[in-house]
Amino acid sequence: METILSINGISKSYGPIQALKNVSFSVPEGCVFGILGPNGSGKTTLLGTILNVLKADAGSYQWFEGMQHDVARRHIGSLLETPNFYHYMSAMDNLEINASIKQRGHDDKLRVLEKVDLLQRKDSKFQTYSLGMKQRLAIGAALLGQPKVLVFDEPTNGLDPAGIAEIREMIRMLNKEGITIIMASHLLDEVEKVCTHVAILKKGDLLLSGPVEEVLQSEDQVEVKAADMPALQNVLNNMPGIIKTNLVNNVLLLSCNETLTTQNINEYCAAKGIILSHLLLRKKSLETKFMELTNN
Repeated sequence: METILSINGISKSYGPIQALKNVSFSVPEGCVFGILGPNGSGKTTLLGTILNVLKADAGSYQWFEGMQHDVARRHIGSLLETPNFYHYMSAMDNLEINASIKQRGHDDKLRVLEKVDLLQRKDSKFQTYSLGMKQRLAIGAALLGQPKVLVFDEPTNGLDPAGIAEIREMIRMLNKEGITIIMASHLLDEVEKVCTHVAILKKGDLLLSGPVEEVLQSEDQVEVKAADMPALQNVLNNMPGIIKTNLVNNVLLLSCNETLTTQNINEYCAAKGIILSHLLLRKKSLETKFMELTNN
């Protein structure tokens, strides 16, 4: 699979504040790649850097395995800020201005309006649009000229639940058509629902990156108790399949690999002469995992 974007050791500071610290990862072709992190983690700075709006202090990046940046930019559509359209002009006229600025997509306006479900409102003034429609028009502007890649910064920010659902469905649809999408978000729910790959940032540091199901794999924990807690911990420290044990408030918390069941643990303890007085499987949510990763 082709690599659409390679980021190699990018660092960026604003005075004493280091926004990005030696960040490296790759974006595979055809994915929806989420850059996830709390506000202030460096997401917007990273997007600005890879779009050549900001200059990195150190490191480099490559689009399309080495294509020149100015040539690559013609294959990338982006939405980094609040949509900037003329309120008194129609969708068609606003797209015409966008096409003139980009120097591409003049004959593409009707196609993109149909794509973002605004064809019937093509002659309506921008000021009559709802927030969700305004965001869809901004995505339409990003689609002018049929880019191979779309880059979005917080694409559902400020929208109501119906607007959020619309934008998420649109992202899925565009990706199914073969467009690689890179999007920054502070919402775990958003990344979990629409992204195939993710990089997690915290205060400029890259914590993890890779396929969503690997990076955000939630770990189940098992709670156990017995009359002799030190003996119980000693026995379970040696049980195959248990990754670690942690004694908290006289309850032993077990981190186990996915093949281990509570029945296995019960039988193992019984065989070692320990009768469990408490045995409980505790599911860890993705949200808990994310909070632990970002220390929030």
